[in-house]
Amino acid sequence: MVLRPLFLLALAAALAAGLPVHAQAPAPAQAPYRPVILVGIDGFRADYLERGLTPTLSRLAVEGVQAEGGMRPSWPSVTFPNFYTLATGLHPDHHGLVYNTMTDPNLPGRRFSLGARAEVMDRVWYDAAEPIWVTAENAGLRTATLFWPGSEAPIRGVRPTYWLPFEQTVPSLARVNILLAWLSLPEAERPQLATLYFNVLDTAGHEYGPDAPETNAVLADIDAAMKALVDGLEKQGIEADLVIVADHGMAPISGERVVFLDDKVDAAAFNVMGHGPVATLDPVAGREAEVEAALLGASPHVECWRKGDIPARLVYGTNPRIPAIVCLAETGWIIGTRARVDPARVRGGAHGFDNQAPEMRALFIAHGPDLAQGVRLPEMDSVDVQPLLARLLNLPVPAGDGRAADTEAAMAR
Repeated sequence: MVLRPLFLLALAAALAAGLPVHAQAPAPAQAPYRPVILVGIDGFRADYLERGLTPTLSRLAVEGVQAEGGMRPSWPSVTFPNFYTLATGLHPDHHGLVYNTMTDPNLPGRRFSLGARAEVMDRVWYDAAEPIWVTAENAGLRTATLFWPGSEAPIRGVRPTYWLPFEQTVPSLARVNILLAWLSLPEAERPQLATLYFNVLDTAGHEYGPDAPETNAVLADIDAAMKALVDGLEKQGIEADLVIVADHGMAPISGERVVFLDDKVDAAAFNVMGHGPVATLDPVAGREAEVEAALLGASPHVECWRKGDIPARLVYGTNPRIPAIVCLAETGWIIGTRARVDPARVRGGAHGFDNQAPEMRALFIAHGPDLAQGVRLPEMDSVDVQPLLARLLNLPVPAGDGRAADTEAAMAR
């Protein structure tokens, strides 16, 4: 790969963080230059904005557009499925990233999980949908994706103009500086759509819980990074449309609030794919009736369904990657087996709960010259973000689950 001298600003920022850089030939320039920047803050519960710790984000929300009571995530309210929903306008059941851990009957012997780097970077898991950066690249726009979940794979054979492989240890401010370096390239090479992803708030929420002082400290750190982004754009004379989102919220959990599936049925009768607020499992062949009799239906703090019987409002259960039985815990509880969950180690926070729960509501802010001022959207789902991005970029997008009408009021008149 040959790197052009004009890319050295972004390269220097990336090298300072110890990251390899990937770039491909830019598309022709378009004027005037007004980028759309999609910022994803993992685990930013909507009501975190009310804690008085985020002056920059709070100002952007008041001046621009925010979702009343927060944005409803898709279900399951977990990271990779929802970040791909935000980019594609499709629910997880339809775009194929059905959980953070999954298998596929058409891919025997393979298992997708967040720690499996080769799988995370393989397009086969993503190709059922088209994220907004692929749509933009196909339309001749330049894009840059900084750590957005899914952006490391050449989805449908297309990569962003600029991208970096995910590195969790890169500080929030360094991420902002990499993005600002890309935006400072000569106009013919600047991205017109850029994404920026922060993971530290989700990490703190899991480790310490949503109400802990450590989580509040990370909130302040994220807000400082956002101030650096806003100030950096102003210094460079760039008017950008900012769309700032989260994938889900966070709820406190405890070792005293665990439902053990193997207290209900022999652990040898089923294979668990995922556990936590959501448990997905397949009965062992020949023991289906036994497992269903023990688990299906509502019981204290948990409800289980055959995948085809999941309530329609959750929009989940048709994808072949979803196991035969899906269980949802009451908010604040988790599901597991005694072999995999030690109550003494259950602490902090979790997500994945019912997407109607207030604790799962996610941040949504939109601010910029093409966006309305002082608007609160009364009803918004994560599937509505991609149609808004398409409108800002003046792009036709594939039909999805989102409704453009839900964010029509977000646009400047």
